[in-house]
Amino acid sequence: MKAVFITEPGGPEVLQVREVDAPEPGPGELLIDVVAAGVNRADVQQRRGFYPPPPGASEIPGLEVSGRIAWFGPDVTRPFAVGDRVVALLAGGGYAEKVAVPAEQVVRIPEGVDLVTAAALPETAATVYSNLFMTAQLQPGEFLLIHGATGGIGTMAVQMAKAFGARVAATAGTEEKVSTARAFLGVDVAINYREQDFVQAVREATDGRGADVILDVVGAKYLERNVEALAPYGRLVVIGLQGGAKAELNLGTLLSKRAAVIATSLRPRPVEEKGAIMAAVKDHVWPLVADGRIKPLVDKAFPLAQVAAAHEYFDSGEHVGKILLTM
Repeated sequence: MKAVFITEPGGPEVLQVREVDAPEPGPGELLIDVVAAGVNRADVQQRRGFYPPPPGASEIPGLEVSGRIAWFGPDVTRPFAVGDRVVALLAGGGYAEKVAVPAEQVVRIPEGVDLVTAAALPETAATVYSNLFMTAQLQPGEFLLIHGATGGIGTMAVQMAKAFGARVAATAGTEEKVSTARAFLGVDVAINYREQDFVQAVREATDGRGADVILDVVGAKYLERNVEALAPYGRLVVIGLQGGAKAELNLGTLLSKRAAVIATSLRPRPVEEKGAIMAAVKDHVWPLVADGRIKPLVDKAFPLAQVAAAHEYFDSGEHVGKILLTM
């Protein structure tokens, strides 16, 4: 099979497509014929040498795929059949024509979604649902601030939060992306972070109260300001470190608001946790996708042979929604 390898840490040019043996599914695993794979920031960070795979995971990048079940390893107890159309959440190995994955991390695709587009769903849906609802316990009517409205995570988070009845503010870096967030995604407050103070914008939108939940991909650069933007009993959930990993925090501000700062990552979690998250996504998110209230947004799809071009486009920051690789 063809698969992508990282020859050394660096730019998109270090991504190389090679011919390798297909994986054999182990106990409890399914073998999937991959149709498409999502490109995520974690893949970019792995390419740059900053985010190695967890112990035992494939060195091939790629954390989500869509495809068809090709075969079963021993002891698979879940009710799947060869040829089933599925998506899978991975610890690695997605940039390949075949992948072996624990059955717990595999679910059938939602009704009405084609196999290529489906690759935009598993990583984003699992990340957003687990953080906003399983961790932060976002409630209907609460106010949510999302940093990065128009990326893969952002577009999913806005739609999911709105579908569950939250009010949503979101930041973006250009007027075009702000307009997309407002017109296509339906955010209540769209903030151009290059021209506006997001703390002030959130306070104005909430009569001074602040955000009940903040979903943040920036990290250190925004830590102090995010805490300032929180409402009493607010929850800041950090899922990315695009703005660095170390920052000072005035704990007095956090104490005065009875607020919480939570940091999570999805990739290194145990199979059982990932399985529970995917089961929750299937039960609570897939019906919203099937009835059209949540729409996976794909910006561009590149053939696997053009993986370097796909990463160049990701690095440009011009995309709105997901970038995919097709097999």
